[in-house]
Amino acid sequence: MEPIASDVIPHILTTGISIAYTTAPGGYFPLHWHEQLEILYPLNGTADITIEGKSFRLLKKHMLVVESRKVHSTYTYDELSMFVCIHVSKKHMRQYFPDIDSYQILCTPEQASEEQFPAYRSACELLEALTRLYMEEPPTYRMEAEGLVLQIVSRLIRFFSVKQPPAYSPGNNLAMERIRDVITYVEGHYKEPIGLDDVTALLGLGKEYFCRFFKQNMGMSFLGYLNEVRLAHAYEDLLNTNAPISEVMEANGLTNQKLFNSSFKSLYGCTPSSVRKEHTPGTGRAEL
Repeated sequence: MEPIASDVIPHILTTGISIAYTTAPGGYFPLHWHEQLEILYPLNGTADITIEGKSFRLLKKHMLVVESRKVHSTYTYDELSMFVCIHVSKKHMRQYFPDIDSYQILCTPEQASEEQFPAYRSACELLEALTRLYMEEPPTYRMEAEGLVLQIVSRLIRFFSVKQPPAYSPGNNLAMERIRDVITYVEGHYKEPIGLDDVTALLGLGKEYFCRFFKQNMGMSFLGYLNEVRLAHAYEDLLNTNAPISEVMEANGLTNQKLFNSSFKSLYGCTPSSVRKEHTPGTGRAEL
């Protein structure tokens, strides 16, 4: 899912850096993943970032890193949340640091030790400088912005990376690969009827085993996750289109009006009709 309400600097082939300044309504964004390393820096408010089952509280002007291929979700508490969201291609980072795939970057506010704190603060200051640069809009913005991001990534590698052994958690890797396959499948087919038969055939697993496996690894049932994905897309459509609520619901694979209303309110704390009344179409949320 591409960012909706954001200004994005396109991927640059020589650096593999994408910088997005996103503005999104508060609420939940369900499990997703991407190939790139992600750096999140909220400019206001508070967010909870859950990475492979572990939650981290992220306050404004603090930095959090989501490693590539890590399954994660976000929940923002403020009515309107603003983030700097940077994606960095590890493939392109190999030209600077060939062994980057052998390292895992662990950097959240809670994980930063006393010894790491100066480097953490320095990286946050660079992100603040990046934000000021965006506001100033100099003609050399792209050059300076990429330079700042490269400095941030170099600090992350130097001070927050852990070298992984060659046979790093093979069982866990297989489990997360299966989860990523399910997430990718759901994102491509959520508008269609999806049953357990579809995902178990995809993975070659029995229904009972798959249900236990998904709940154990993701902390929720598969059908609960599928419903959250559909609700998240319906939320975006409510914000960005003038289509009737019934059409939005059906277009996103939701068929029961009463269940849609109750599930939507449970997830977002408001009704679909109140979202339509309070927000002007075109101010949708973004992937984080």
